[in-house]
Parts: sequence; C-alpha cells; structure tokens
Amino acid sequence: MTTRIRRATALDLPRAARTLAIAFDEYPWTRWSIPAADYPRRLEQLQALYLGHALEHGLVLVADDCQAVGAFLPADAPAPGDELQARIADLHGDRLAALMAAGLPSGPTGAWDLATLGVHPDHRGAGLGSAVVATGLALLDDSGDPNGIALETSDERNVRLYERLGFAVTARTTIAGGPLVYSMYRPARRTRAQR
Repeated sequence: MTTRIRRATALDLPRAARTLAIAFDEYPWTRWSIPAADYPRRLEQLQALYLGHALEHGLVLVADDCQAVGAFLPADAPAPGDELQARIADLHGDRLAALMAAGLPSGPTGAWDLATLGVHPDHRGAGLGSAVVATGLALLDDSGDPNGIALETSDERNVRLYERLGFAVTARTTIAGGPLVYSMYRPARRTRAQR
C-alpha cells in the first residue's frame, strides 16, 4: 500500500492535532514546557493552535488519515497575533517563564523551520515521518528557496532520522531543569529543474 502525503486543510486540523498530542505525550520538550495538570488537553490544544498558524502562514503536510503530521514555517512568517499568544500563554501556564527563558540558538538567517513532526504511535516504524519530511523538503527545494530548513528536537532518536534526510546538528543546548535540545539544519538543494 502506498502512503499518500498531501497538504492539510482546515478540516484536517482536529485529527492532526490529536495525532500530534498522542505522538508527543512522552516527548521531553512538551513534558518540560507544559504543566502536568491537565497535560493531555493542554498539549492537544497547543498543537491545534500551532497547526492553525502553520496552515495559515506555511505548509502543513499529513500522511493519509493524519497518521503523520508535519508543519513547516517560513522565516518571514508573522508571530502569532495577540489573541493567539494569550491562548498559548494560558495553556503553558506556570511553565511560560521557563519556556521564554530557554535561550535556544536561532536557525540560519532566512531558513524555514520544521516546526513539528509527529507520527501516531500505531504507525511508527513504517516510514511515515520520513515521508512527510522528505515531501516537505522536496516542495521547498522545488520552490527555489535558497535558505534551507532548520529544526529542533529533544529526542536523540529523532537526530538519526533527520540525519538520514540530510540534516546536521548545529548546536546542543541543555535547558536548565529541562531536556537537551538538538538544533539541526539542512541546506537547500537545487533540483534538476533549477540546474
């Protein structure tokens, strides 16, 4: 059976947010940055807000029935508006100050951001995450954007997946009281049509 990767629509967002919430349930960064009280609800609502922003200003890709989800944002995407920021702050609750003070390095100037990638646990190991990222990379490469793409991950297993897709670790940041975060970058590649 062939997996179909496609652009998400607004109708996909609830299911995509649910997939991400399940995928990130034990993820070190979200466990550190979101209060434990009512964690599953907060996580799913945050994922829905972030996906909505990415759908409006970037690229959201899903595999088949949203079993895998990836969100990509261009460097010039606007910051979330005041209302959205207030909702995000409320969901992060007493973890917001620590989150804002995390001090992660910026990606290369002009680089897109692979803001999130998650695969439903029932579908892990089938290559869906790689397929979503590879499709996003191909779309960005085909667009002629010269600035490449950056990401952050706090799961060392993800580093190997991203390295197979052409990313390299550019920094390792230990968050006080939190996880180790790997910053990674993949330069843009010229496609045959651009040569």
